Amino acid sequence: MSEPSTTTRGRAALSERLSETSALRSLVERTRAPRLGIARAARAVSVAGWAVLVVGVIAWVAGRRLGWVELVVLGATLVTTFVAALIFTLGRHPYEVSLRMSDRRVVVGERAMAGVTVRNAAAHPVLPARVELPVGAAEVGFHLPGLAAGEDHEEIFAIPTSRRSVIQVGPVRTVRGDPLGLMRRGVSWGEPEELYVHPRTVVLSSSAAGFIHDLEGKPTRDVTSADLSFHALREYVPGDDRRYVHWRTSARAGKLMVRQFEETRRSHLVVGMSRGERDYGDDEEFETAVSTLGSLALQAMREEKDLTTLTSHETLRAVSPGQYLDTLTRIERGGGPSGVLSIAHQISRDVERASMVVLICGSTVAPDQLRAAGAVLPVDARAFAVQVVAGAETAVHTVGVVTVLTIGELSELRRGFRKAERR
Repeated sequence: MSEPSTTTRGRAALSERLSETSALRSLVERTRAPRLGIARAARAVSVAGWAVLVVGVIAWVAGRRLGWVELVVLGATLVTTFVAALIFTLGRHPYEVSLRMSDRRVVVGERAMAGVTVRNAAAHPVLPARVELPVGAAEVGFHLPGLAAGEDHEEIFAIPTSRRSVIQVGPVRTVRGDPLGLMRRGVSWGEPEELYVHPRTVVLSSSAAGFIHDLEGKPTRDVTSADLSFHALREYVPGDDRRYVHWRTSARAGKLMVRQFEETRRSHLVVGMSRGERDYGDDEEFETAVSTLGSLALQAMREEKDLTTLTSHETLRAVSPGQYLDTLTRIERGGGPSGVLSIAHQISRDVERASMVVLICGSTVAPDQLRAAGAVLPVDARAFAVQVVAGAETAVHTVGVVTVLTIGELSELRRGFRKAERR
């Protein structure tokens, strides 16, 4: 009899514990919303608001205990002010908010505009508020007047585009608060938008850029069985294309002879830009280097040439002009291994069949560094360098196997290539 009794008591205790756990879980769920509301309300109170509340309570309690009417009045005034400030933040934000941008992509210095429209979606008027939104590292804010039911308000503002960058705009935030700044409660609307500020570029002619056309390319040392540059005749081997059998020579030799060709080079432009902090005299030189990289790449894409571009161990994908310029907006000075020599080693190791290699660097790169970089580049490729020297006159000279074009600003790039082509 004792064993069944013990089992019954154990089941009853287990059932009681499960019931207590269920009740506790239910209590937690019921109090979750109020707790979240209290947490949100606490976040809405500024440092000044907490100071007013704490000083008010202390003054009121001390005045009551010490019998100081002045302290009681001060405490009551401060607490009343805190409660009055709280009233300003009560209620929903019954808005419909939209953020519009005139363009998603602009060039440095071009005008970029954005607009915010706030509509009162409630069936009753709403009190004035404030609208804020981040624009890059800065913040734009403006006063939102009281709106009648269904009324909207629009604000238009300009976005600074003086520097190449990706500017994050938004999200829009509506804020309610009291005039004293004791309370402020905000609601965010939508997702942030991105504005790409592309680098400046210039259009280069094919001859100015020194591109080598497909059918006008120099023959390489690679021998092939089918091309346009005839090299020699050799004896036929199984698998050779019979279209290239030279019948007259075969008749004289008494055996089949086939034509053999030197493979002509397809135009393949490789551009490598140093991002080294020490390779540039200042940020303006670096920006000109980025613009030079973009100008050469866009010219190659317009002419549908093979293109490879890289910066300090990072190869940049060139799917379309827009996508490529988007990529250039994110390039920063000082990232990754630096120096034209390391880029030249990477080109020699990773890039095949380059017909022309252009290295881009700043004023602090010494001639010995360019000479060393040229020595490791593919021997069949024409070696070229664009060195940005702020304030310098356009000049062309040779360092080892590298033809060096010196420019002071982007506008000189086209003329500089024409000058280099005449050498």
